[in-house]
Amino acid sequence: MTERLTHIDEEGAARMVDVGAKPESERRAVAEAAVRMKPDTAAAVEAGNGPKGDVLGAARLAGINAAKQAGTLVPLAHPISLSFADVRLEVDAAAGVVRLEAEARCVGRTGVEIEAMAAASIAALTVYDMVKALEREVEIEHVRLLHKSGGKSGEWNRS
Repeated sequence: MTERLTHIDEEGAARMVDVGAKPESERRAVAEAAVRMKPDTAAAVEAGNGPKGDVLGAARLAGINAAKQAGTLVPLAHPISLSFADVRLEVDAAAGVVRLEAEARCVGRTGVEIEAMAAASIAALTVYDMVKALEREVEIEHVRLLHKSGGKSGEWNRS
């Protein structure tokens, strides 16, 4: 590796990166998560018949809140002022999957990938929490970044 990690100082200690001199730009990130369960459980989620109530609504709000808290949850992430955060959920009951897509935006000096991924992660955990009384074998399959734009590195999309 020719470049060094930006969150490591010369002595090898973890550090927060100084972004003070970077120009502000519009930043956007989109992340996704997938939660796999039995088709009957997914059908209950889709119908709004979860044992704890509205699974999709609770997961959406939990994800938005997580995006707002990411700078506190991840030790070296910068607390940023979000201009937008949302989580979209889609249920494929036949396949037994709830797909979550989280988006975060800001105008700032650092990206919003952590915020989008925190939103997707916590929304997925909320789906699990809301249906665990119906099924214990629920799995969060993945959390991953799909898109980021803004800043020096520009636009990136998962292939």
